[in-house]
Amino acid sequence: MSTPALGGVTVLDFATVGPAARASRMLSDYGATVIKIGAVAKSGAVQIEPPFYAYSGQRDMKKIRLDLKTPVGKATFLRLATSADVVLESFRPGVVDRLGIGFNDVSAVNPKIIYCSTSGYGQNGPASQWAGHDINYLGMGGYLDCSERAVGDKPPLPGATVADAAAGGMQAAMAIMAALVRRSNTGEGSFLDVSIADGVLSLMSLYIDEYLATGTVPGPGHYILTGRYACYDTYRCGDGKWVTVGAIEPAFFANLCRLLNCDEWANHQLDDAVQDEIRASFRTTFLRQTRDEWVHELASQNTCVGPVYSVPELVDDAHVAARGLIGIAIHETEGPFRQLGTVLAGTDTARHEFQVRSSANTDTDEVLEAAGLSTDEIIQMRNEGIVA
Repeated sequence: MSTPALGGVTVLDFATVGPAARASRMLSDYGATVIKIGAVAKSGAVQIEPPFYAYSGQRDMKKIRLDLKTPVGKATFLRLATSADVVLESFRPGVVDRLGIGFNDVSAVNPKIIYCSTSGYGQNGPASQWAGHDINYLGMGGYLDCSERAVGDKPPLPGATVADAAAGGMQAAMAIMAALVRRSNTGEGSFLDVSIADGVLSLMSLYIDEYLATGTVPGPGHYILTGRYACYDTYRCGDGKWVTVGAIEPAFFANLCRLLNCDEWANHQLDDAVQDEIRASFRTTFLRQTRDEWVHELASQNTCVGPVYSVPELVDDAHVAARGLIGIAIHETEGPFRQLGTVLAGTDTARHEFQVRSSANTDTDEVLEAAGLSTDEIIQMRNEGIVA
């Protein structure tokens, strides 16, 4: 592997879960040194940690525990920040400023810092203090309303945390990378206000822009991608499993009709009057064979047909194996287990083995010594419960 894209970049990350943790996972996979900053466990308090496998088990990351509510703890963080490139946080808007570790505090000691604040609804606006999770952001951003309703008129629950992963985590990682490029050109730091709800609007831009330009109200069944036509749908097969059909282009749809022996519909792809009849024909036909039989016959024939896999099926799929997407993680207490590898383009996709440490272990001494603190200072801070 050549030099990692973010080699030499140091990220101080306050996130335990959610979009910011996803962003730091991506930054680490691109070669950044990520230092996770967790809270010091107080006597009698329950310390909540993600499962050992979550967020790739925080592989390749360093970790310290620091009490930011103490003057020494805050001063120690600012000392770390003087030599860092990025600070990534996901507190409720306003919290970091009250703690004295916000953008203004950090940029005072490091004017070149890139400070990324991730939140549900952004740092300002009427909803900025709302608590929320993935479903809330997808609902507010129009995503759920435009999704096909499978049961009654109930908006569906997505099968993945789309807002956290794409609207939040990927947005944060992309914004940080862009800010690093900008800094290399100008020498200036940046404050990044990453709103997950804003990111959902970006995901929904096709529909939002259509409404703003034409007044057409999007929703389930209004458009080719939201269930209006039989050429873009899912169909049950004879073994009870499902296939996806995404034959948007007329040539692909014609191929599909021919191979399903439904040639009579080839010239009626976008004819609203017969969509129910086309679906009925497709449903009857797909029930005649198993999912895998249909995929074998159709997927390679320019029909835009593919399988609906369960997670156990997809991780053992031949294509996933050929791409080397699944690796082995070795956890110091849990032992070996399979894990999604570094799959994003530009990361070390040839790497297939990872070491994962217990969340109880920290790199506090190493990190603080690198920041210039003496052994005696670290021992005193540990004895006072400021670090762990």
